[in-house]
Amino acid sequence: MPIECVAGWLTGWHSGGMARGYSRDRRERLLQAMASGLSAVEIARTTGVSTSSLRRWKRKQAAGESLEPATFPGGPRKIGDTDEPFLRAQVLAHPDATLAEHCAQWAATGHPPVSTATMSRALTRLGLPLKKRA
Repeated sequence: MPIECVAGWLTGWHSGGMARGYSRDRRERLLQAMASGLSAVEIARTTGVSTSSLRRWKRKQAAGESLEPATFPGGPRKIGDTDEPFLRAQVLAHPDATLAEHCAQWAATGHPPVSTATMSRALTRLGLPLKKRA
């Protein structure tokens, strides 16, 4: 199979932000391309996937190991999905509060204490930017 025919089929760049692992499906398709006669260098040049990743996936496949991408480290969010309605209500009730004041209010209402960085990330995720003080 000529490399030009599979270039569109194999490509799929990351859309920015933090890099995510390639999906199992994509890994399998890349390994199928290698099995059909394309070299790891040709596939790497066409798709942007490193040759070391291709060889590692080939070894894993030969050993019968899973091709699933690894999960990201870290624990659950301190302000999770179930807490978001409470946080939204707090911000709407106190729109002029600073991050530190929101953190104090959050802890005062029985939630676990959080840092200003955690509060900032949660507000950004909810699309609730803080009002800038003059």
